[in-house]
Amino acid sequence: MACIVAKLRATTQCSSLLRRIQSMSNIPENTVYSGPISQNSNQRVTLSQLRQKHKKSEPISMVTAYDYPSAVHVDMAGIDICLVGDSAAMVVHGYDTTLPITIDEMLVHCRAVARGAKTPLLVGDLPFGTYECSPNQAVDAAVRILKEGGMDAIKLEGGSPSRIVAAKAIVEAGIAVMGHVGLTPQAISVLGGFRPQGRNVASAVKVVETALALQEAGCFSVVLECVPAPVAAAATAALQIPTIGIGAGPFCSGQVLVYHDLLGMLQHPHHAKVTPKFCKQYARVGDVITKALVEYKEDVINGSFPDAQHSPYKISETDANGFLNELQRLGFDKAASAVSDAVQKMVTNKSIGERNSTK
Repeated sequence: MACIVAKLRATTQCSSLLRRIQSMSNIPENTVYSGPISQNSNQRVTLSQLRQKHKKSEPISMVTAYDYPSAVHVDMAGIDICLVGDSAAMVVHGYDTTLPITIDEMLVHCRAVARGAKTPLLVGDLPFGTYECSPNQAVDAAVRILKEGGMDAIKLEGGSPSRIVAAKAIVEAGIAVMGHVGLTPQAISVLGGFRPQGRNVASAVKVVETALALQEAGCFSVVLECVPAPVAAAATAALQIPTIGIGAGPFCSGQVLVYHDLLGMLQHPHHAKVTPKFCKQYARVGDVITKALVEYKEDVINGSFPDAQHSPYKISETDANGFLNELQRLGFDKAASAVSDAVQKMVTNKSIGERNSTK
């Protein structure tokens, strides 16, 4: 009994300490700003859980994210894997290819996503130029993605012998690796542009053999991009690790789409040029955003925003009069007149708003 009482006392003391720590926390209270609270209290998805899903033939979902807001949405949707892709170069930075983005830029995206996505497995792309020279260079870049970017794993493109060696070296360094075969956007100078792969016998066999080589190197999964569905089905059947398809038909172990593409975020000539044919738009968020921005602009121009409802910070009549008198005493007559006019307008606008709300 004495032991139980002691434990209860310790628990009470601990709770009291936590309350005191919370009161001293630098986390802002919900006064001016407050952020979304994820309803998903589960722990982060692990490689073991992905293997179990694959073993049970349960489809795996993956979506790209490049910043905190998109990561929060991916997290709240319960997506299995969140990829911080080098496609950020095209959909966020406005480039025509993925090649220009640097590892330092990728790390900024990775850190933002890591702060927002608390549940999905986080995978960061190794950008072009960070792993081609040597296995040591590849390991160094992968270490940065995990240590500085907060990712759980990395993804690298291609299946040439040097890429296989790089993947194996990264795995042996204790870092989980996702492979990527088929259309590999970092190799467009060799491929002659964004061209589908696996459309003839030799190319189809190469897709399967490359995926197998990446599995042998220790990759936990392989992305299959822009290959015919039968080729993806063959690779999926040949492998013992999950395949994640993007423009590869319905026979993969899972699917991935780019956040901006599936939401229909952007409708303009550049994005129309880089949005792939295989992407299904689940919304046209870009149209909603444009409409809202136009309405906001019109409200600013006609003076209807901000109204009394959206001017929440008040000053009492006594303090307003004191402020006005002090301005007059200091010789700021124009400012004092502005205070008087503002108080009268806010009272009038509030009355109008109240009348409208009762209609």
